Amino acid sequence: MIRVLIADDQALLRGSFRVLIDLAGDCATVAEAGTGVEAVELAARHRPDVVLMDVRMPEMDGIEATRRICADVAAAGCRVLILTTFDLDEYVYGALRAGASGFLLKDTPPAELLAAVRVVAAGEALLAPTVTRRLIDEFARRPEPDRPLPRRLDGVTEREREVLTLIARGLSNAELAAHLQLSLATVKTHVGRLLTKLAVRDRAQLVIVAYETGLVGPGRDPGAGRPTRAAG
Repeated sequence: MIRVLIADDQALLRGSFRVLIDLAGDCATVAEAGTGVEAVELAARHRPDVVLMDVRMPEMDGIEATRRICADVAAAGCRVLILTTFDLDEYVYGALRAGASGFLLKDTPPAELLAAVRVVAAGEALLAPTVTRRLIDEFARRPEPDRPLPRRLDGVTEREREVLTLIARGLSNAELAAHLQLSLATVKTHVGRLLTKLAVRDRAQLVIVAYETGLVGPGRDPGAGRPTRAAG
C-alpha cells in the first residue's frame, strides 16, 4: 500500500485528492496538511511514501517544505511529487533542486496523477513533458551570481557521462538501452553507479547535475519534450 500525504491550502482540493487516492486500491491517504509547516511536521510524524505538495501555501511555500522534508532523516524514504497550477520555470527548477522527485500540473488527468504517484513511490522520478527543455533554458538565463557552484564529475567514466547526457535529454532506461545497444540490466547498473558517485537520490537529481556541470545546455538536447522518467 502506498501511503500518501496531501499538502494543499485548499480544503476542497485536498478532499478531491483524498477521494481519488483512497479509491485507487493500492494507495491510502495518511494525513492532510494545509500549510507548508504542517506538511513538514506530518511528513516526519507519518513517514509517507509520497507527499503530494502544492507550491503556493501559507506559512511556508511548497519548495521550502520539500527541501526540509528531503533533508529530514525522520522522513527518510519520503518522495515529493509537486502539484501546481503554475507552469513556471522557477517552480520546476526550484522544486527539483529542493529534492522533489516529480512535477505535475493540477489539471493532470486523475489516471495520470495516480500513475505518477506509483512511479515516484517506486523510487523513480517523473517530470511532465517539456520540463527538460524548460529546465535547460531556465538555467541558461540565470545570472551568473545566482547560479549554484558547479558540480564536478570526478570518477565518472566516459560511458557514464554518455548515459548521464542522455538521461538529461529525456531518454528512459529502455530508450538508453536501444540507443547505446546495451542490455536494460547494464543500463540500470550505469544509472545506479551515477546515483552513487554523484550522491543524488534519483533520476531528477541526475538531470540537475547534468545541467550544472555544463554536460548539457541550450541547443544540445534533441530529446526535448519527452518525459524524463525511469523505465521499469
